[in-house]
Amino acid sequence: MISGKEERVKYLIIGNSAGAIGAAEAIREVDRAGSVLIVSDEPYPAYSRPLISEHLATGQPLEKILFRPSDFYRENGIATRLGCQVKNLDTGKHLALTGNGETIVWEKLLLATGGRPIVPPIKGIKSQGVFTFTNLDDAGAISRHISRETKTVVIGGGLIGVSVTEALLKRGIPVTIVEMKERLLSIMLDETASNLAEESLKKAGGDVLTGHTVLGISSNLINRRVNGVKLDDGSSIPCQVVIVAIGVSPRTELATQAGLKIGQGIVVDRHMATSCPDIYACGDVAEAYDFFHGCNRLTPIWPNAYLGGRTAGFNMAGVNAEYPGGTAMNAMKYFGVDIISAGIVEPPDNDGYEIISNNCPEGYRKFVLREDYLVGMVMVGNIDRAGIIYNLMKNRVKVTGFKDELLSPDFGLASLPDDLWRPEFEVPAIKPGSQVAPVETEETLVING
Repeated sequence: MISGKEERVKYLIIGNSAGAIGAAEAIREVDRAGSVLIVSDEPYPAYSRPLISEHLATGQPLEKILFRPSDFYRENGIATRLGCQVKNLDTGKHLALTGNGETIVWEKLLLATGGRPIVPPIKGIKSQGVFTFTNLDDAGAISRHISRETKTVVIGGGLIGVSVTEALLKRGIPVTIVEMKERLLSIMLDETASNLAEESLKKAGGDVLTGHTVLGISSNLINRRVNGVKLDDGSSIPCQVVIVAIGVSPRTELATQAGLKIGQGIVVDRHMATSCPDIYACGDVAEAYDFFHGCNRLTPIWPNAYLGGRTAGFNMAGVNAEYPGGTAMNAMKYFGVDIISAGIVEPPDNDGYEIISNNCPEGYRKFVLREDYLVGMVMVGNIDRAGIIYNLMKNRVKVTGFKDELLSPDFGLASLPDDLWRPEFEVPAIKPGSQVAPVETEETLVING
């Protein structure tokens, strides 16, 4: 771009992932003429971040992991600045200054800047062969660096760590996960489900070392290439690659510089509006309403980002819309095993909580109840009816009288009392002699649907 160029737009969106696309689509549903500009420091069209592990594992081309068709921007009249970073905001003058010297004058602004990987100050962290794993460039860099003889240590046994481990194991790369807590995926799974996940990982050829931390990364003195890690017990693990996967933190730098209210992330109201007029935020960077906890929290998952973006987009375009709220929910498939969790999976104490569970060949199910309301769920294996169960929790439906049915692998709408599910899903009662109209079945229901 030419230095000093100025452009005026009605809607400026900083970011290009789920929340940004949700906002752009909502704007276009209301306003077909207002100019929309998406600015992103990544050079790619919007892609599905949950699929970067598939990109690493199988070499799936970008076209196969796009979040929207390649002509999405053109078809919707959306201008883009990809591979371009916004450096400064002037909220009073509604100005954004990019790294290439362009000034953008906006009427409404959405911050969908996402998160950045947390990289601890470990000795040797800047050695050649140390990577993070949160975007497409990370996957490409790792892919170019590894070979079948490359031993890898993944620091962190959460979602990111297990995801990159699965991708590397599919390529035949030896991997050891080092996790400081006593088990994998400890934030989102209980002990039984965590053990099942670890068992499937080990069957796939991976190794897991829990209850330890990496104190340092050693490297060759000549070329600074990684050759091992040192653990807190004094032992070492030889390796040529280290992947740091201990989490992400919201990218709030622009918001902080602009003087927006910041908690753990950018604080927004139910309209996804920030503390500054005409500025909205969504996705991993936003501290938004959690319907389960009844307060604002970070809930950095893909569906919440998209729904928050749509809410912001409608409000930016002048249509009053309220974010219904999201909550911590994770649905994953690792090493051929389906896993889903939501809400409280391990109560802080036993006061007032009831736990029902079943671990059988069809799969593991655990539900946490309080006063006969579902407040948490973990399912491993057969998760076919997870959407129905999640909606019972989200809609605060008392499960008195059928809570034991939740553990059945055949649980579905037919397991619920008629007066509960018929009005909920608008299925009319069948009268004698009447014809049955086609209706949606439980197989068509989806989470958040």
